[in-house]
Amino acid sequence: MEELRVIISGGGTGGHIFPAVSIANAVKSLRPDAKILFVGALGRMEMQRVPAAGYEIKGLPICGFDRKNLLKNFKVLYKIWKSQRMAKSIIKDFKPQVAVGVGGYASGPTLNKAAAMGIPCLIQEQNSYAGVTNKLLAKKAEKICVAYEGMERFFPAEKIILTGNPVRQALLDTKISQEDAIKSFGLDPSKKTILLVGGSLGARTINESVLQHLDLIKAADAQFIWQTGKYYSAEIAERLKGENIPNLKVTDFITDMGAAYKAADLVISRAGASSISEFCLIGKPVILVPSPNVAEDHQTKNALALANRDAAIYVKDADAPATLLELAIKTVADEQKLKSLSENVLKLALPDSADIIAKEVIKLAEKK
Repeated sequence: MEELRVIISGGGTGGHIFPAVSIANAVKSLRPDAKILFVGALGRMEMQRVPAAGYEIKGLPICGFDRKNLLKNFKVLYKIWKSQRMAKSIIKDFKPQVAVGVGGYASGPTLNKAAAMGIPCLIQEQNSYAGVTNKLLAKKAEKICVAYEGMERFFPAEKIILTGNPVRQALLDTKISQEDAIKSFGLDPSKKTILLVGGSLGARTINESVLQHLDLIKAADAQFIWQTGKYYSAEIAERLKGENIPNLKVTDFITDMGAAYKAADLVISRAGASSISEFCLIGKPVILVPSPNVAEDHQTKNALALANRDAAIYVKDADAPATLLELAIKTVADEQKLKSLSENVLKLALPDSADIIAKEVIKLAEKK
């Protein structure tokens, strides 16, 4: 059997990187002989996260267009041209039988060049509203793996496979009990627990929603695990000086998200595609506060895809500082609401996504 060689491109955020690494792991599980090379964007998160996961990555000097300062886009156009040339050289050296794109800046030049060189391409669209890169690549891709129904409005129907989004396997493999998970955060297992997360860097709106309502937290018959994000941790530590709130566990970063999710009766989160897929698979009640600072407002569309099925509660970013904490405390005390949210979000789960996508990748490689 010929050695399998796969290029995986894209990233930019944790939400894109986790699925990409999960696909790579699934390919290696099915074909241990596989050689996998990642192509990312220099300066972006994938350049650290991918090597940490045990894979080689090459960086392209690509970035997005500056919509505010059009003159700066001459430099962007040069970077795109340079990235196309570098992608061609990487592909010629590595000789992949298949190329996979997960969205993000590097996917464009990598898959464009791969398709032009006769290499079959598969793209994975994680959001309910397709990103620009994937919409442009759709004509060249042979297979398009999606996480939501109704994606025919963006892509040719005959190419679409409904696979869901791969998630961090460690979350699904967590064996810790809820009681032990709560104790691991130094909290009381007899109390309802609310987990607030805004991604590894944090989310200002979620953080402000807490800071503006410390009185509600102190008075609540619930407890809180609050991941502030590293970007905001010093400022928040300063603002909490002199406060003594035993039912509030504050941390800049949570290493074991499996334990954090297990501890939580209710989660407050942004609405990134990977996070939503995780909530679906573990059946976790969630209040989604979509970030307004993402392309095409896709997080709002992700959140509404769940909220319209009563599988999550949606709170607009602008409304969150005033309403989020009170709503969360009320929701976590409502057993019936938690039960229905959990049951409805579980109905949307698409398990084994990474394996399904990996099998499609291997099929494309074997066709070549």
